[in-house]
Amino acid sequence: MNEIKILIADDHSVVRKGICQIINDQPDMKVAGEAGDGLEALAMAKMLIPDIALLDISMPKLNGLETVNMLKDAMPKINIIILTMHSNESYVRQALNSGVLGYVLKDSPSTDIIDAIRAAMHGEYFLSSKIKAGVIDSYLKNKKTQPVIRKYDLLSEREQQVFRLVVEGKSAKEIADLLFLSPKTIEKHSSNIMNKLDVHSRFELLKYAIKIGIVDPASWEE
Repeated sequence: MNEIKILIADDHSVVRKGICQIINDQPDMKVAGEAGDGLEALAMAKMLIPDIALLDISMPKLNGLETVNMLKDAMPKINIIILTMHSNESYVRQALNSGVLGYVLKDSPSTDIIDAIRAAMHGEYFLSSKIKAGVIDSYLKNKKTQPVIRKYDLLSEREQQVFRLVVEGKSAKEIADLLFLSPKTIEKHSSNIMNKLDVHSRFELLKYAIKIGIVDPASWEE
């Protein structure tokens, strides 16, 4: 029997240890590695090649949703599950749009983690029961029928990546370091993004990000 290799990324060591115990109690699963932030998770995933990456959203250096996008760029076949306290539907939809197969709330039964892992290994979606039941059905229906009408969808993949990092409040230098590009290149991408979206400041960019669900307004207000 081939064991399912799982990478866990959460900035709380106590949480990681609890998840490790739940997973390692399964005869066909093992925790291949643990990371305390998004950048560490990226590096470990490339080294360990896990079957599943189990990511928190609120992590330092690189949050879980941005880590998802960068993981998918580097490893398109990796299966990703979000394990978080955030139940906001905008987060759920953003995760699904990024290719996540599971979205589990931390206050859910521990069996949800195992069920999400098994579902993801079969290419199936899993959401905690506390999240609106119709989210996945609505997402899949819109994915099949909705035309590309948002200006955001006309941005290149790199521009979308820069856009998400900009609205998270990262500077051009921080983004350049994360993406292994020069600050000048990032500034050029930022200028192109603003021109394509017809916005003229970072504040307008943030308002647009909230409007299309890239940023959760509740977390921004905090």
